[in-house]
Amino acid sequence: MCKKKIMKKSSRRKFIANSAAIGIGSVLAAPAFGKMLFGKQPESLLGTAAIGFDQTPLPYAYNALEPSIDATTMDIHYNKHAAAYAKNLKDAAAAEGVAADTAVEKLLEGISKYSAKMRNNAGGHYNHELFWKTMAAADKTGQPSEKLLAAINSSFGSMDEFKKQFTEAAKSRFGSGWAWLIAGKDKKLVISSTANQDSPLMDIAEVKGTPLFGLDVWEHAYYLKYQNRRPEYIENFWKVLNWNFVSERFSSI
Repeated sequence: MCKKKIMKKSSRRKFIANSAAIGIGSVLAAPAFGKMLFGKQPESLLGTAAIGFDQTPLPYAYNALEPSIDATTMDIHYNKHAAAYAKNLKDAAAAEGVAADTAVEKLLEGISKYSAKMRNNAGGHYNHELFWKTMAAADKTGQPSEKLLAAINSSFGSMDEFKKQFTEAAKSRFGSGWAWLIAGKDKKLVISSTANQDSPLMDIAEVKGTPLFGLDVWEHAYYLKYQNRRPEYIENFWKVLNWNFVSERFSSI
């Protein structure tokens, strides 16, 4: 009888230990979930997870956006350019006394208090983290929600007119920068563009608002495939714009 009880207790302990190991293994296999449990997450500013200082994994393979954006460009863009912004942001934060669990959105709202290094790299990191999420394989982009489509029609007259105005903003941004669709405090939609790695969230932005999506028009985003043909790159971007994500983002503000 005693022996039977000991065996049962031993089996139970084994089961608990094995279950814990499986659970921890599953968490470690999912970086975003693991960080949620083992590292403090930045506070959300949009009803969705706020952007931290680390690069998040791409939500698709490097070749998923072809033929609009080629695999080599995606590989270099993510692993070289964007990775450098994340690293330099961490360096700047450490040097300037910014806590590592600060939401990048919050940092950008007061960016005028910090160095040029912080501005360039916090902006670059935020812009790219959002950029990856606002694209998807052409068969997975979905359509604008009724709510978002109504806002686009109200602000620009039609989807065609919106695309025309956005395309012009992206084409006419001199040198390097971004074109944006942003929502103001009244949720009215506005198109803007920023130089270099500036963001509409920054307190120094000429046009301020919450970015719903942005298009990177730095040459490193398209030059391998399109060379100097920026308008062609912009035209093909519409084929991989993740309307599902943009619609959810609009609903969250």
